Amino acid sequence: MSISRLIPALLMVLLALSSGVGSAHASPLPKIEPGLSSSTATATSTSNPTYASSTTAADGQPGRILFVVASSKVHGESTLPASVSFGEVVNAWDTFQAAGHPVDFVSPDGGAVPILDTYVSQDMAPRLQDSRVMSGLRNTMSPDQVDPGRYRAVYYVGGSNAMYGVAEDRRLQDIATHVYERNTGVISAVCHGTAGIVNLRLSSGQSLLAGKRITGFPEEHEDQTASYFKQFPFLIGKTVQERGGTFRAIDSEAPYLEIDGRVMTGQNYASAAPLAQAVVDLLRTQPGAASAGSSASD
Repeated sequence: MSISRLIPALLMVLLALSSGVGSAHASPLPKIEPGLSSSTATATSTSNPTYASSTTAADGQPGRILFVVASSKVHGESTLPASVSFGEVVNAWDTFQAAGHPVDFVSPDGGAVPILDTYVSQDMAPRLQDSRVMSGLRNTMSPDQVDPGRYRAVYYVGGSNAMYGVAEDRRLQDIATHVYERNTGVISAVCHGTAGIVNLRLSSGQSLLAGKRITGFPEEHEDQTASYFKQFPFLIGKTVQERGGTFRAIDSEAPYLEIDGRVMTGQNYASAAPLAQAVVDLLRTQPGAASAGSSASD
């Protein structure tokens, strides 16, 4: 082969080798969840590849779920400690993640929410080391940081502190109403989390609960002689009925759901995973969110 032909051939070989080396060492940029710092998101995407995979579909189907957790650390005006129900977070989170739904967290005050040891069962304790869940609970968004147009469903978490600060927050009310009416989304709540939906009203002014079958933790199952109970600003079952809803509950710790259109509620701790699965199942039948400005009344 002549020199004039050999030099171009060698150049092509060198270029091919350099291209292969560059692509072998390239690394993708980490995905960053809303409400998380870039350092947290980087650690999560590296150590939890399953979570990173679900995050890549954040703006596509099947859609995001917004967890509403309470900020209150005490019962009402007392010094009695109150907490988010950790298991109601984890069991629903696992169900939504398995179905490919990314999850975000919001609380009235934003930031970290209280998790007392007495609200963490033995089987849930290892999940306190799960950065995927804990980063969300330590860095909840405030309502002002939430873009409601991104969500297909809202999930109100229970726990003793769910009775305080959520139901009366107008910003949270507006977010939930947007998801329900304009996104054709789902409103769901479990156990004491049902307290968070009692003041929701549609754009027509009608209570969301009017004519709906609703469940939650009934006041009959509370220790009504205890100091904490005297701090409750309202009673869940009674208030649901005052809003025109039908409150139903069973005398058991077994899972119990009330599914009434796109309003879904669970009675107790055991209902968290079944409730989340019911939300997933319904969203599968409604794969596309409604366009902005549309409304639904079911």
